[in-house]
Amino acid sequence: MLTVSLHKPEFLSFSHYGFRDLHKFSRIPSSWTIAMSNYSGSSETRKKEELSIQVPATSISSSETQRLAGSDLRFDRLQVPEKELMHDRKFEFGQFVAREAVIDEEYWTAAWLRAESHWEGRNDRYVDNHKRKFAEQEFHAIKRRRTSLHGQKCRCIIMVRKEDKHVKRTVLKGVVGTLDLSVRCLLHGETFPGERVKAPLFCSIHGTGPNRYGYVANLCVAKSARRQGIATNMLHFAIELVKSNGIEHAYVHVHRNNTPAQKLYEKMGFEIVEAASSQLVEEQTYLLCCKA
Repeated sequence: MLTVSLHKPEFLSFSHYGFRDLHKFSRIPSSWTIAMSNYSGSSETRKKEELSIQVPATSISSSETQRLAGSDLRFDRLQVPEKELMHDRKFEFGQFVAREAVIDEEYWTAAWLRAESHWEGRNDRYVDNHKRKFAEQEFHAIKRRRTSLHGQKCRCIIMVRKEDKHVKRTVLKGVVGTLDLSVRCLLHGETFPGERVKAPLFCSIHGTGPNRYGYVANLCVAKSARRQGIATNMLHFAIELVKSNGIEHAYVHVHRNNTPAQKLYEKMGFEIVEAASSQLVEEQTYLLCCKA
């Protein structure tokens, strides 16, 4: 099966707001809404693509989740109505909506999907304990990454099922996919992310202009939602967000043996950065770039 790496280097290997007071929600400044048709291509292509990202359905109980991640988390909480989120940056297709996660329960569900993906197919008697620990660490990591540092901002993007007035759905069942999208800056002397260059002892970070880039990581999809174009459309939404920020390039790391993932990214316009290949031999990854 296929896994997703969550640590440096962040690469894809295929496979708080509390909500007690809506008035405390901050509006995400935006002047555009994306509402486009399914971007998943032919049924044959979609089938091949989604077969490469199978991830088990979320299975952790709400009691375990509360114990692990804090008493404020409630997974009996119903999915947040879109009209109450007060943001415009979203991408609708079919029965799903891609947007930024905004409440802790959504961050936790994204973290749990990543934990299940990371431990997929491993025969270990303690695998459930490993998943819970992994998810808890990733939950806190997601929230830390959201904090802007030296111009590097990170969004946790989720794909959720659309509201249905006849169905009451919890957050845990509503989130079906996730990825991280960062806005980063090249270090002094770099021509691509992670390039090994001889930099001054106190190197600078270029926070504006062509030195900014988008970085995609931790893409995974719930087993219950595979073969529906989730991965393709989340990635398409991420690229559109990169464009909206006036950024020209997006990057992603992918394992060299992960041909299905490479094909998906190639389909979306990503190409291997040849100059980075020799530096990534030990990590067994490729760096791919897409012009937004």
